[in-house]
Amino acid sequence: MRSVPPLTAPFGGCEIDSVASKRFAIRTYGCQMNVHDSEKVATLLEDSGLSAADGEGDADVLVINTCSIRDKAEHQLYSDLGKLRAWKAEKPGRVVGVGGCVAQQVGDKLLGRFDHLDFVYGTHNLRKVPAMLEQADRGQRAAWVDEEASQDRFDLPMRRPDAPVGRRHKAFVTVMEGCDMFCSFCIVPSTRGREISRVAVEIEAEVAALAEQGIREVTLLGQTVNAYGRHDVRRGKAATVGTMPFAELLARLDAIPGIERIRYTSPHPLFYDDALIRAHGELAHLCPHVHLPVQSGSNRILEAMRRRYTRERYFEIVDALRAARPDIAITSDLIVGFPGESEADFEDTLGLVERAGLVDSFSFKYSPRPGTTAADMAGEVPAEIAQDRLERLQSQQKAQTLAYHETRVGQTSLVFVDGESRKGQGQLSGRDPHHRVVNVDVAPEAPVGPGDALVVDLVAATPHSLLGRPVDPALQPVPRD
Repeated sequence: MRSVPPLTAPFGGCEIDSVASKRFAIRTYGCQMNVHDSEKVATLLEDSGLSAADGEGDADVLVINTCSIRDKAEHQLYSDLGKLRAWKAEKPGRVVGVGGCVAQQVGDKLLGRFDHLDFVYGTHNLRKVPAMLEQADRGQRAAWVDEEASQDRFDLPMRRPDAPVGRRHKAFVTVMEGCDMFCSFCIVPSTRGREISRVAVEIEAEVAALAEQGIREVTLLGQTVNAYGRHDVRRGKAATVGTMPFAELLARLDAIPGIERIRYTSPHPLFYDDALIRAHGELAHLCPHVHLPVQSGSNRILEAMRRRYTRERYFEIVDALRAARPDIAITSDLIVGFPGESEADFEDTLGLVERAGLVDSFSFKYSPRPGTTAADMAGEVPAEIAQDRLERLQSQQKAQTLAYHETRVGQTSLVFVDGESRKGQGQLSGRDPHHRVVNVDVAPEAPVGPGDALVVDLVAATPHSLLGRPVDPALQPVPRD
């Protein structure tokens, strides 16, 4: 990974000593890819001499990293920017920037709509943020939303080992970006561009470096992550350009010392092959969890969504994964109220959730996005019907999640601690290999915290999490009278 020289903007060689004493904050909306993009921007700013603020009230620079997968997120940005006019006026020299998918989609129109906005950068232009900040410090406003189709878009600095983030145990790693699927409801191909897979040796080098820093768990990111390398493999160019089939990449990462858990998100059902399914039964560190978006259980709606698989094929993948790894947990994404969805179509979705045994799911009402095929489709589902279907789906899923959690009670599991639970009061929270939240009561003086691994007995279940008790008696709280 390239190291950006401190105090130097990576484009144009502009020295930015004038902003080196400033503090920044980043507000992030959206998926794991956006979260990771914000981490990259934070590192770029730190390498340019800025420091992270304790909060937005203490910041001199505020960057909003946006999501446009649903219209609510886009409206949230406009609301945020309206409120930030007062924030910027409170202190001379403050700077506001917007990045991410809405920025890629709208571009310099944002500058025209909000005169207190200083810069806009698209999803392919993270590297330009320090230079844009330097321009903003000179009173120049700019928008960079051009598409970058080369490997340069992955050429970003890793977070420094000495960064003040406490004990970390997990990290995101980008392996590919973009999407060539063009589902009828989805704006991602417009905001993230066409598929491009990162060179494998760069991915291996990053994961190895993370392991040396103490990272034990990596999550591989991509819009269709298991499509990694597919175009190069199909054209017979994988060896030349340095990519490979996704299952082979997983095997290489599985062999890196120090990496104990490997996850990936989000895959597409179309790109599950025998090798990837076998990997779940063969690779020691590949977690027993797959988040496998299905979107609908109706073949008619899946065709209208342009998903390119059937419910029957989805079941085949789920069954094959369970044959390879019987304890695997399957989660998914679901949309209700897609144009033309009938009650029968919705019942097919409920049936799929049950038949596939989904452990959990993210479900949403359909949201039309400008520029997508579905936005012009007839058969709009009334809002009240869509809401009713969403509530029924989520009620069924809640019951299934609780039932699954109850099957786990009595087992022992290894939890990587993320921090204090929502309950607080000394209760810790983390994830087990199946990506379930486990809350653990520990003794107040127990020397365990974020980044630690904790062996626990699973003792109780709720629809949202499991409750664990440390196996080590020294870590258990004293029972109350």
